[in-house]
Amino acid sequence: MGEIRKKIVTIGGGTGSFTLLSGLKKYPVDISAIVSMADDGGSTGVLRDELGVLPPGDVRQCLVALSESSETLRELMGYRFEEGGLKGHSFGNLFLSALEKVEGSFSRGVEEASKILNIKGEVIPVSEDSMKLHIGLKNGKVLIGENNLDHNEEIRKIGIEKVFLKPRVSACKKALEKIRQADMIVIGPGDMYGSILPIFLVREIADAIRKSKAKIVFNCNLTNKRGQTENFTIDDYVRVAEEYIGKKKIGYVTFNSKRIPADLVRKYESHEGKGSVIKFHAGYDRRRSFRVVTADVLNANEPARNKNDLISASRAFIRHDSDKLAKVIMMLLEIGDYEKIIKGIF
Repeated sequence: MGEIRKKIVTIGGGTGSFTLLSGLKKYPVDISAIVSMADDGGSTGVLRDELGVLPPGDVRQCLVALSESSETLRELMGYRFEEGGLKGHSFGNLFLSALEKVEGSFSRGVEEASKILNIKGEVIPVSEDSMKLHIGLKNGKVLIGENNLDHNEEIRKIGIEKVFLKPRVSACKKALEKIRQADMIVIGPGDMYGSILPIFLVREIADAIRKSKAKIVFNCNLTNKRGQTENFTIDDYVRVAEEYIGKKKIGYVTFNSKRIPADLVRKYESHEGKGSVIKFHAGYDRRRSFRVVTADVLNANEPARNKNDLISASRAFIRHDSDKLAKVIMMLLEIGDYEKIIKGIF
């Protein structure tokens, strides 16, 4: 009999999931990445509007992260056209949209792309229904579309009260199956209101997580966003996540202990405001139902910008390190005794 491999389900999308999955694929585990389908900005938004396809952007990033194909093929998936009618579009987004048309469904298209890219694990859209994110502001106004999160000044000035889906959507059966089988569910890092909470808004997903016996880990972001997670602490992130899950389920929170370079902090705060880099106060709060695991998970190198990326200005430049974060996750997967963790593993 072969070795029984542990099963990890990741929840999120975008750059955060790309970072996490790029590190996790190096370990002998079964990986299932459940991805939000609420994205409607940039190249993804144009394809969604013009072709009537499901949003390919976040799925593309997860596929590339898990791919064990050649560097050239992985670069091809991320290539963005520089001129003409396709300017700003990534080849990978066009490829996935074409596969959806050829295969007759987005899920089957992703399965074919997974074979072509030789990915380690599975990438699963949370739903094959058209997800339309509604954003309720603190003044009662409702904005429609995930793209507003990064491009609407009212959100930055007024702040978000809640997000919801209208109409409701159904979960992909495979996503539910993977959650039921999981040994560990890893949430984030990533855009809280754009990538993480929309997954919990699919009611069957939240229900499956509430019933799960898996260890649940929340990778806390490094920075906050004005009007969205402004002034959030670790406890605020967990509180909001669990409100949308519907139950206290998070057992561990990972948080960066490495000092972020001052020049990157200044650059980020010039856009998001003072205090937008999250700090952790070491004092143990007895009210917490989760354990905080601090470790150096910082990628201190500022990523290169792609001038053809239509939404590059909104992408974070203070990021987690793939290998460091994956190492922490794997240790938590193997060791459930928090006391062992804090006595010198990290």
